[in-house]
Amino acid sequence: QVQLVESGGGLVQAGGSLRLSCAASGSIFSDYAMGWYRQDPGKQRELVATITRGGSTNYADSVKGRFTISRDNAKNTVYLQMNSLKPEDTAVYYCNAQVTLPVLGLQNYWGQGTQVTVSS
Repeated sequence: QVQLVESGGGLVQAGGSLRLSCAASGSIFSDYAMGWYRQDPGKQRELVATITRGGSTNYADSVKGRFTISRDNAKNTVYLQMNSLKPEDTAVYYCNAQVTLPVLGLQNYWGQGTQVTVSS
């Protein structure tokens, strides 16, 4: 089982940048597909970006061209570089790790979340 710890959130003005980090431990990081999700109070958690074991990436339309997901398997860390931030990017951002296990099937693990607030 993998443990995930996010960092890097904070308060930033519109147009600014932040880089989120998610450090993984407890399992073989390179076995997992990784992703970032976000959630506003009263709304459903939504996908922001994902990166496969092989490094293929996928983004929500709302962040394409502004956010970049990457992973460093040597450091057991996944990153989310967020540029040109908008007030609507304000949310709690969660790191996700996903793996398919024999018998158990698809497993999802979540971090505790980090708050990102973008002021206008």
